[in-house]
Amino acid sequence: MESCWTIGKVLSWTTGYLQRKGDEHPRLSAEWLINSVTNLSRVEIYMHFDQPLTAHELDLMHKAVERRASGEPLQYITGEMPFRHIVLRCEKGVLIPRPETEVLVDEVLAALDEKTDGSQPDAAAEKPDGPQSDSPQSAGSHPLVLEVGTGTGCIALSIAHEHPQAQVVATDISPRAIALATRNRDALSLQDRVDLCQTDLAADVDPTLMGTFDVLVSNPPYIPTKVLHDDIPAEVRDFEPELALDGGADGLDVFRRLLKLAAKALASTGVLCVELHETTLQQAAQLASEQQIYQDIRIIEDYTHRPRILFCKRGPQLNVQGATKSSQPTHPAQP
Repeated sequence: MESCWTIGKVLSWTTGYLQRKGDEHPRLSAEWLINSVTNLSRVEIYMHFDQPLTAHELDLMHKAVERRASGEPLQYITGEMPFRHIVLRCEKGVLIPRPETEVLVDEVLAALDEKTDGSQPDAAAEKPDGPQSDSPQSAGSHPLVLEVGTGTGCIALSIAHEHPQAQVVATDISPRAIALATRNRDALSLQDRVDLCQTDLAADVDPTLMGTFDVLVSNPPYIPTKVLHDDIPAEVRDFEPELALDGGADGLDVFRRLLKLAAKALASTGVLCVELHETTLQQAAQLASEQQIYQDIRIIEDYTHRPRILFCKRGPQLNVQGATKSSQPTHPAQP
């Protein structure tokens, strides 16, 4: 690239170069990289085709294009990702938020709205065996949410951002993930309502909170090992952390542990909401039903009509349903 090149020329050259390197969406990648380097929106890029890039911008663009040509995800190169109504910092070593995970947040928010808009408090519900208690948050106006495997914090922070009464405890086993989630939380000024904890599942969460959570939500590692190695695109497999992807032989290793945690952590009408691989959801629903503590078990589709979410509500009556549809994501994956 020459220093006198304009935005239009850089866009054209980058698109062609990335296409030759096998990028499935070379034009979008080129737009995203130019957006990152120049701070111009997608519309502004096309309004400033004749604007030359500075030498510094060209240097940044060259480095970014080479990283993208190697297959590195755009979100790691640009360092950010829009998710619902917030923008998050992204970095290597932490799972990149996906648009389909927005459906998981939708389901949690709906469950919280049901609790705060007049559904029966836990005190009126018959408690199953175990340490479950009436959630003081549910009885008032501050529902309590536990997220396991927070990564960037996209789920926990979206819940707190969109439900002003919610209090969230979010955990991750990765110190890098907790450090990144902390930066994202602080940038959104949500320190007062989102607590972050580096731990395995909820091992170091305040034990007095066990049995009081209104929702346990998680996007755990859920890709079956063989699928991860054989079928997942190299852009994901080679760059994103295996710890956040590999769900074991059947994809349900962490989910089984979440079921045990939910039995202790959830209040008596609490909700377990988990994103899982589409091939494992029926088995996961069966495992949940065998717990005999859920009155409602549902498989929910994402916006592409693929089974994506397992929703389980505690209670005495068991009702297992098939997949139900969800809405389109709030944000497309574009600059």
